[in-house]
Amino acid sequence: MSATKTITVESLIAEYADGIAFAAEEQPATAVDDFAAQLRDAIRTFESAGINGTDELEGAATYLVDAASSTDPAEQAVLLRKAAKGLAYADEMVSELRDMV
Repeated sequence: MSATKTITVESLIAEYADGIAFAAEEQPATAVDDFAAQLRDAIRTFESAGINGTDELEGAATYLVDAASSTDPAEQAVLLRKAAKGLAYADEMVSELRDMV
């Protein structure tokens, strides 16, 4: 059985920044507000390409920003899990976009 990985704002950004930056046509973000803005830019790109899943990305952006500003560790953990769930298909969406280019 593998150990459960702790989700942080930084770990989510690190995991998805390159792909989201590709879709947003920008350099990878390192700060939460910049990453949330890139997610929203990427959403427009995905929608223009007819790629589904943008509602989840919008939610993930909101959850990430809220988690970063939360001072309650329990609330932050819940928000980060929701953000991770919303980002779960981001790599597939980016892959589909790359196949179109």
